[in-house]
Amino acid sequence: MWWTVAGAMGALGVALGAFGAHGLKGVVTDARLLEVWETAARYHLIHAVALGLVAAHPRSPAWAGALFVAGILLFSGSLYTMTLTGARWLGAVTPVGGLCLIAGWLVLAFAARSA
Repeated sequence: MWWTVAGAMGALGVALGAFGAHGLKGVVTDARLLEVWETAARYHLIHAVALGLVAAHPRSPAWAGALFVAGILLFSGSLYTMTLTGARWLGAVTPVGGLCLIAGWLVLAFAARSA
């Protein structure tokens, strides 16, 4: 299952990154918001690869995968939405996603020790 999730998240990350690089030019005029989108896409793609690590892990630590998915949705999702809507309050959601991503890496690290 984690290979499928990793592949789907990776494809979505590439598509959203390309949309930000090409589709938002001229639509979003604030250069800072375009940088926010780029940050969201970068973290999205990095953690799609991390989901591949979960899939490749001998114990396939589901908690790490779930935390990475939650982190992508909350961290990158809040930044994507903030860029498109201008709803700055979503910036309060972003750190929660970041904590999920950090926790996912820690779960993956400790799963490696007990493998």
